[in-house]
Amino acid sequence: MSMTSPEGATGDRFRMATSFANLLIHVVFSTKHRHPWIEKDRRDSLQGYIGGIARQEGAILLEAGGMPDHIHLLIKLHADLSVARLVRLIKSNSSRWLNQEPGRAGRFEWQAGYGAFSVSESRINALRTYIRRQDEHHAHMSFAEELVLLLRRHHIEYDERYLLG
Repeated sequence: MSMTSPEGATGDRFRMATSFANLLIHVVFSTKHRHPWIEKDRRDSLQGYIGGIARQEGAILLEAGGMPDHIHLLIKLHADLSVARLVRLIKSNSSRWLNQEPGRAGRFEWQAGYGAFSVSESRINALRTYIRRQDEHHAHMSFAEELVLLLRRHHIEYDERYLLG
């Protein structure tokens, strides 16, 4: 059975041969108990390592930045990859990598949860700037205030008792 469009073309002509997706996600998560584990001199190598994890999964890390107690990631996902899977892989592998560093005092851990927010293509440049300027931003706002602002901006309900663990 052939479907016909109003213009008279068959439905076969308009079937997609592949999947098309532009899935842009802003991911935010903290160190366990917001302990300031991410030293400034280690941020670049940590972000590079996270970028490698993303690439292995078919995703692209477009921007990364953060503070000693949390990280922001702008990621372009492959259509077959879930946010939960990628974040789980990033957190588990980067924790293992950080804990293998010589001279690490104490055990590095990420918090259990995360925030993930969809991003419009038209907002990428503004978000990249925001992520790059975390030092400036957090001179005026705590991580808790920032997280609440993101949740409200994206209309996500939350219970303050469970916000930061």
